[in-house]
Amino acid sequence: MNAALAADLIRRAVMITLLVSAPLLVSTLVVGVVVTLLQAITQLQDQTLTFLPKLLTMVVVFMLLLPWILRELTEFVTLALRALPTAVG
Repeated sequence: MNAALAADLIRRAVMITLLVSAPLLVSTLVVGVVVTLLQAITQLQDQTLTFLPKLLTMVVVFMLLLPWILRELTEFVTLALRALPTAVG
């Protein structure tokens, strides 16, 4: 395999991973901060109050972004498989 091709595929894989996971992580972070602020204001310190809103946020964002995520991953896999014959020989 050509070293430049391998490096390019690895770079693209890392970028796709970051791009796909960023909306899920950012939305969960925002909800976590809001819930923590509400807990600090109301002085309710129950750990279960932070878990459920984060989980629901991740599920909703994932379901909304699923078509886009699948399209991005499909494009990457198609690119990688098309590059495979040139990498083998």
